[in-house]
Amino acid sequence: MRSRFYESFPADLRRAELDLLLENVRRGTGQIVRALWKRARSQTMMQALGMFVFFLVGMAWLQFSTPNLVGNDGYYHIKMAYILRTQGLRPEFPWLPLTVLNPEQFVDHHYLFHVLLIPFTLGDLRLGAKWGSVFFAALAALSLWWVLHRRKVPWAWLWAAGVFVVSDAFLYRMSMPRAQSLSLTILLIAVVWMLEGKYRRLVAVGFLYVWAYNAFPLLLALAGLYGLACYLVERRVEWRPFFFSAVGILMGMIINPYFPQNVVFLYHHLAPKIGSATRIPVGSEWYPYKTSQLLKNTGPGLLLLAAGWVALAAYGGRRRTESVFFTLSVLFFGLMLMQARRFVEYFPPFALLFAAYHLSVPHRPHLGPVARRWGGVVLAAGLVLGGAYTLPRAREAVQASAPYTRYQKAAQWLAEHTPPQSRVFQTDWDDFPRLFFYNHHNTYLVGLDPVFLERANPGLYRVWTDITRGKIEPVAPVIRTFFGAEYVFTDRKHTAFLRVAANDPKLKEVYRDEFAIIFRVSR
Repeated sequence: MRSRFYESFPADLRRAELDLLLENVRRGTGQIVRALWKRARSQTMMQALGMFVFFLVGMAWLQFSTPNLVGNDGYYHIKMAYILRTQGLRPEFPWLPLTVLNPEQFVDHHYLFHVLLIPFTLGDLRLGAKWGSVFFAALAALSLWWVLHRRKVPWAWLWAAGVFVVSDAFLYRMSMPRAQSLSLTILLIAVVWMLEGKYRRLVAVGFLYVWAYNAFPLLLALAGLYGLACYLVERRVEWRPFFFSAVGILMGMIINPYFPQNVVFLYHHLAPKIGSATRIPVGSEWYPYKTSQLLKNTGPGLLLLAAGWVALAAYGGRRRTESVFFTLSVLFFGLMLMQARRFVEYFPPFALLFAAYHLSVPHRPHLGPVARRWGGVVLAAGLVLGGAYTLPRAREAVQASAPYTRYQKAAQWLAEHTPPQSRVFQTDWDDFPRLFFYNHHNTYLVGLDPVFLERANPGLYRVWTDITRGKIEPVAPVIRTFFGAEYVFTDRKHTAFLRVAANDPKLKEVYRDEFAIIFRVSR
């Protein structure tokens, strides 16, 4: 009856009713899709927030196991952020006048990092530096989770928790108030956008990377490896990631508050390390680990790497571009780690990515729900066992950090008893960050990197090293004439210099504590 009644209507009315019905279906479907999308986005945001809090708590547990800052350079970084806040975003830098960081050539090669640290300078600088390191380390770990989540790796949150397992040396480096956490974050964001084909966004990544840290050539390396993966798998030349990364880096170099000095500084900073890291004694981070040491501090990460290789060999099947890219990336950072221990801040997370991707179920379709369920159980058990090994070692390394009060009294004595901007001769280049943290009343001879003095004044650098090794006597006239310094600061471990100083009547000891000695250089 209904069908006949319906057909009694004119055809145009029936067509209008059908169109209305289809329009209602379309609108309803759209509303359902939007609601589902909104719910999915909300769930993802809540999961991301939960992961970030988890990483914050974990890194804070490590960081606040000691009142001291991890490493030396963090004292410099938080003080620079304070100076940016109090003296303007382009302050003068008079504190290392004999180096390539003299007032005319100064380049803040961590500029964006220092700007981002400014909120952490509103209270106690030491505590601010510690909270800053916790925040940026948690952000890096969250970025690792984001890569896994976007690649649809099952149990992505469990895999991401592996940052607390892969390497105690990695956790130690992430606990430093330095830019390596921010650098890792930037690289992981770039990885996501490369794999998703959002190449134009790499312009912004390259630009910000230049402003944040001098490790930005790593972005070009990853972009080149992605292009190589595309060629090996798809037999196509994918030039866009490298091109847009290079454009961003070039823009960051030119549109820069320190251009063109930043170009010259980049050469001064990197060339000696690339050419020969052993010609000038630099920080230990530029030298490789001993094999036994690497096995101890990155053992779980190496086991994960081996498991990923086994999975790749056994279940690799059809090659994927992203699989080859993760493989090339972990090989690249592994080779870099063999050259310098500082790359332990990159190799473990990329080993984790490599293993998580190749051990995950979606990339082994013949394995079903049972494998997915038990895979999570095995992964959780591995995290517990690995954490029981890694976390105590990392906490012990953090707790072994030198006392933050080491040079506090000596630096304050100098600030109270010397003229403003008077130069202090140091016997160690890595004493500068702590002295600068407590005292920017004086200027200093060398700091951050001995290369900075050697590149600006090779002759002075040689004289300085001879003095610190006790090879020049008498030493006071040389210090005053060649370096223009009226005071000498030394720790108590420079016994050769202290022997010479004791025999020099023109070096008068004016301060001594358990860590340091200060001499006045008389005419």
